[in-house]
Amino acid sequence: MRRLLWASCSQLLFWEAGLCACKLSAAAAAATPCRSPWSPAASGSSPGASMGLLWPLALGHGAPCRWGSQFNVPPSAQFVARPVGVCSMMKLPIQASAEGLDAAFVGVPLDTGTSNRPGARFGPRQIRAESVMVRRYNASTGAAPFDSLQVADIGDVNVNLYNLPDSCRLIRESYQKIVASGCVPLTLGGDHTITYPILQAVAEKHGPVGLVHVDAHTDTGDRALGEKIYHGTPFRRCVEEGLLDCSRVVQIGIRGSSYDPDPYKYCWDQGFRVVPAEECWRKSLVPLMGEVRTQMGDKPVYISFDIDGLDPAYAPGTGTPEIAGLTPVQALEIIRGCKGLNIVGCDLVEVAPMYDVSGNTALLGANLLFEMLCILPGVKTR
Repeated sequence: MRRLLWASCSQLLFWEAGLCACKLSAAAAAATPCRSPWSPAASGSSPGASMGLLWPLALGHGAPCRWGSQFNVPPSAQFVARPVGVCSMMKLPIQASAEGLDAAFVGVPLDTGTSNRPGARFGPRQIRAESVMVRRYNASTGAAPFDSLQVADIGDVNVNLYNLPDSCRLIRESYQKIVASGCVPLTLGGDHTITYPILQAVAEKHGPVGLVHVDAHTDTGDRALGEKIYHGTPFRRCVEEGLLDCSRVVQIGIRGSSYDPDPYKYCWDQGFRVVPAEECWRKSLVPLMGEVRTQMGDKPVYISFDIDGLDPAYAPGTGTPEIAGLTPVQALEIIRGCKGLNIVGCDLVEVAPMYDVSGNTALLGANLLFEMLCILPGVKTR
């Protein structure tokens, strides 16, 4: 019982963050074959009785479970119960930085830029919780990201909930470190304000980027209540700072009432392609994405997906819902249609879990982030 309790508690320690000092001796490691901590014991004992089931470290290395792979691999629910363990994205190892990673899930729990219903600060936590339903392989596309890339959850940016400009600084500085390491960030938002400082960091490395933006709103306003930074202005700020290659920007799913009789004029003036939701109704978006791939070319592209791009019948858990939006099938067509592009970062924003007690909005968000991971450069198919 003592050994079982120790093993259970050890799961609360960070994996590969330098905080766990417990390691087996070299002699013990040499004498014991390395086995996935989530696999049942070779003796055939039940998973619940297997000491190996609860061991969070690869024997003798202080490293996470990798299922005999050189890459981090999500544990299978066939061997470890979904509610067990620290709540990380897809139950992947938690790492203190992006060093050594090809891609990383990053949370930005900020919603002080929200104009209507708050709550997106809880989005990263709920998306992680629902991500236990996402498995290792993409059965529809054949993508095998965990056979191809080193991926981990690197936690959350420590934002300043009382100062939005300072939060933007903290986000920018955090992402400068992530992208400098060569890692592709996959961001769990947070309201859409966060995309502005993220793109500041991304463009610092890659130059002006193309943008595939899925949303109910263009987010190109100038100011509200006298403020120039909030979730309705990120892409205007990005244009002003030269962060976007405006000839390679497409906005899909735009809809809703407007304060302006010509709401898309600013976007058109910059050279953006705007695809209103009405042009997406009752049709596949596969042909559209063929055009988008041609538009984007082989230069760096960033994907920003606001969950309110989907119809609130599918994603009610958001702060500024608009009727008559996209379907989850169309969302998959958009993301899968970006396969082959030079993607340098992605985000999924505006999940506000308290407005959807079913958890379906966060579940959609978790699956869409997995789909984004599956289309990153270097991901193999099986």
